[in-house]
Amino acid sequence: MATVLAIETSCDETAVAIVNNRKVLSNIVTSQIEIHRPYGGVVPEVASRQHLELINQGIGQSLATANLTWQEIDAVAATCTPGLVGALLVGVSAAKTLSIVHQKPFLGVHHLEGHIYASYLSAPELEPPFICLLVSGGHTSLIYVKDCGVYETLGQTRDDAVGEAFDKVARLLGLGYPGGPIIDKLASEGNSEAYWLPEGNISLPNGGYHPYDSSFSGLKTAVLRLVQKLQQENSKLPVEDLAASFQATVARSLTKRAIACALDYGIKTIVVGGGVAANSGLRKSLTAAGETANIAVLFPPLKFCTDNAAMIACAAAEHLERGHTSHLTLPAQSRLAIAEIMQLYQPTSK
Repeated sequence: MATVLAIETSCDETAVAIVNNRKVLSNIVTSQIEIHRPYGGVVPEVASRQHLELINQGIGQSLATANLTWQEIDAVAATCTPGLVGALLVGVSAAKTLSIVHQKPFLGVHHLEGHIYASYLSAPELEPPFICLLVSGGHTSLIYVKDCGVYETLGQTRDDAVGEAFDKVARLLGLGYPGGPIIDKLASEGNSEAYWLPEGNISLPNGGYHPYDSSFSGLKTAVLRLVQKLQQENSKLPVEDLAASFQATVARSLTKRAIACALDYGIKTIVVGGGVAANSGLRKSLTAAGETANIAVLFPPLKFCTDNAAMIACAAAEHLERGHTSHLTLPAQSRLAIAEIMQLYQPTSK
C-alpha cells in the first residue's frame, strides 16, 4: 500500500499527516481556535495567513515524527475542496510544490471524502457499502458510500449545518465559540427533558415529510424565543437545562434519520464523521438506536472527528492504489458536490 503525505488547510486547522495502509505514521494538527475565538467564528483572511506561517513547520514535523525521508513517500495530497478558498490554496500550493520538487504524484482530495475515511483509520477492516452520517460546522449529510469515489447524497440540511446550529445556540446562551464542546459539557449537567424543542421535519407537498433531510433553523429560533421568554420572566437562565434539551433534540433528530436511512436501504453499518461526531449526546443516542436496530455504528476517535490530514492521506492512498492522480493544474474550489468527486482525478497506469 502507498505511503502518502497529506495536507489539510480547508478551514482553521493547519494539519499534515503521513499514512500507510490505513495506519497513521504521523498526525500533526495546529488549531487556530484561540485566534478566532474573539471574533465568534473563523475569519478567512486570518486563517489563510496562519496557514502560511505554520505549514512548513507542520511538514517537517510530520516527516520527523514518522521517521521517513522523501524517498519513502509515494505521493503528496491536499484538500482541494470544499472550504475557504484562501486557506485551501495554501495547502494545495504547498502540496503541488512538494510534488514537483520531489517528483511525486499529486492528489487533490475532497474534504468530505476525508471525513468518510476517518473511520478507516480506527477500523481498517471497514469496507463499503455503508451509510455515512457526516456532521460538522459546514455540512450535515447522509451519504451512501458505495465504493471509493462513488457516493450518493441521500439527505442533507435545508439550512443551518448542525455544527453551525451549536455555535449559534451557544452564542444565544452567552457561552462563546466554538459552541459544540461547551454545550456538550453543560448538557451533561442539565435535564434533557426540561424543555420541548422542535426537531425540524421537512414538509412535502403531499403532507408528508422528507425522511432524511434535516433543518436546524427552526430549532435555533425556538431556542431564541425560549431564552427571550425566560429573560422576560427575570429569571436566571437555566443554561445547563437549555443546553441539554437542545443537544438531546439534535441527537434525536439525527439518530432517527440515520437509522431510517440505513433500514430503508438495507445497510447494516453507519459511519459517523465530522466535528459533531465527537458529541457525547449523539454518540450515546445513535449507538443505542443502532443496537436496537441491529446496525453497527462506528464513530472515529475524537482526534479524527475534527479536521485532520490523516483522513485526507487515507483517502488519497486508496485513490492512488486505484491508479488515480490529479493534474497539477487542479484548482482549489470552495464547493464541489461529493457525487462529482472523480472530476479531481485522471486515470493512470500503475
